[in-house]
Amino acid sequence: MSVHTIQPNIIERKICYDAKIVEYPCFLLQKDKQHAVLFHKIQDSFSMVTDQTTLTIPVGSYTLAYYWEDRPYNLYTWRDKNGHYLGAYFNIVKNTSITDSLITFEDLIIDVLVFPNGDWSILDEEELPVALDHFEKGYVRQSLHLLTNELDDLLMQILTEGKTRFGHESLFALLNGYG
Repeated sequence: MSVHTIQPNIIERKICYDAKIVEYPCFLLQKDKQHAVLFHKIQDSFSMVTDQTTLTIPVGSYTLAYYWEDRPYNLYTWRDKNGHYLGAYFNIVKNTSITDSLITFEDLIIDVLVFPNGDWSILDEEELPVALDHFEKGYVRQSLHLLTNELDDLLMQILTEGKTRFGHESLFALLNGYG
């Protein structure tokens, strides 16, 4: 009996601020002219640490990643292997491009980590080459302000839509069908 495996069909390409390129094979769940949603199974556990707490994403969990060409951020929501929400992560970005085989964006260092209870923390400000107010001529500060002002409503909308459109059961084949 042969076992059929499902292969990823799109690449996420992150161009780091230091020009390093990081790529992840993903599955395209939805795409239109300026928006896309990808699925990625977590192969290696990782932790995100803030002054408040640590958020660990275990092996077997998965990411639903949201990209917009007309917004200064992208969003990763994490669910465990049973579909329970673990948290979310926003990247401040620029130059997001969405094609049929590739999503690429330039990462602008600053991120916002959202915990399951809704608390959030701004990450990586200490990594900036200049003060936040001056970094990228103020673009990052402005983008962060825009995001944090709409974060609660935006995340609630995405999580609600995610449960409806991308329910855990509908992702079962992707979660279990490749490796």
